[in-house]
Amino acid sequence: MNLLITPRRLSGTVKVPASKSMAHRLLLCAAFAEGESCLSGFSPSADMEATLRALPALGAEAEVSGDTVRISPAPARAGGELDCGESGSTLRFLIPPALVRAGGREISFVGHGRLMERPLGPYFSLFEEKGVRYRLEGNRLAVSGALPAGKYALSGKVSSQFVTGLLLGLSLLPEDSEIRITDGLESRGYVDLTLSAMARCGVTAENIRYERFLIPGGRKYRPISGEIEGDWSQAAFFLGMNFLGCGVAVSGLREDSLQGDRAAAEILRKMTEPGRIEVDASQIPDLIPALAAAAAGRNGTVAFVNAARLRMKESDRIASTADLIRSLGGEAAEGPDFLEVAGTGSLPGGTADCRNDHRIAMAAAEASCICRGPVRLLGAECVKKSYPGFWEDFARLGGKAEECE
Repeated sequence: MNLLITPRRLSGTVKVPASKSMAHRLLLCAAFAEGESCLSGFSPSADMEATLRALPALGAEAEVSGDTVRISPAPARAGGELDCGESGSTLRFLIPPALVRAGGREISFVGHGRLMERPLGPYFSLFEEKGVRYRLEGNRLAVSGALPAGKYALSGKVSSQFVTGLLLGLSLLPEDSEIRITDGLESRGYVDLTLSAMARCGVTAENIRYERFLIPGGRKYRPISGEIEGDWSQAAFFLGMNFLGCGVAVSGLREDSLQGDRAAAEILRKMTEPGRIEVDASQIPDLIPALAAAAAGRNGTVAFVNAARLRMKESDRIASTADLIRSLGGEAAEGPDFLEVAGTGSLPGGTADCRNDHRIAMAAAEASCICRGPVRLLGAECVKKSYPGFWEDFARLGGKAEECE
């Protein structure tokens, strides 16, 4: 779907979807529980559907009604095939617990888009060390064997999702385990979310300065109920619009959230200061498209540093974000691990390709607020990955986006 966006200043109130990061974790923890869990505020999306499809392999089933999802125990479907869509969280979170539940049988994970091109090396190294068999062929990963309890050494530089997957998987074993981070943990806020979700289900792991995680064995997950908090990652696009002169009130967010992307509000405040600004992307990689779009509307350069992991997302997000800014007539430069946006106050407009990346599509909508001419957006349907209702919310706020050739 291609859209032609007519630049407008947006106003009104938007309730952001439930936190995708928190929902993934709560769904999986609820699937481990012996009893029914009920979560309200659930927001369907392609990534969420991928995790829901996986629950039978963990011994659970889910029923979605409106914005409520109920998760209850079911006979475990050991082994088989799991379609992870394009969801990196689903794939990386699921591999260790699925190995435990499969009881040694082979289980296959199928990916789409760039999913199987994204790094899995940290798991493969551990599998070779621990005797777990794996085979990656095209878009399919097959694994089999037992995931043993014990000590695991893991890099924290590739993705915190590997830490989350191991925390979830090792917590299902009868013996104690330990994860040691070998080189510093990036995106720590996401591990905080994992530990929080586990704790809500009665399973605690000890976090020692983000260097070691001690996971007790033999614990039982208990059912949970409650509302899934709003998503600061998605809210960042609307907060960015406000930075660019719009008047959008964002509801559904927790000010005391453990989400690392809560930093968006403070970073945007910092960007109101004059001169060159430097933003460390290591802990907040998902915010960069939204922050970069906002940076295009200020006077002065914003340098996003320690950003190498952005090249391993749904698109190469350093390149695709830089291309977005340049396609709309702005100034952006990139390097192996950085992105610089030289703000020009406004943008001429132009044609931008979403690169099948939901965050690039939403960043384009944000940047359109300061465009002097229309924005033609190619592949705008990719928002379905995380925020299927984005274009409807955009229209309710006064945005004009019409389908075009």
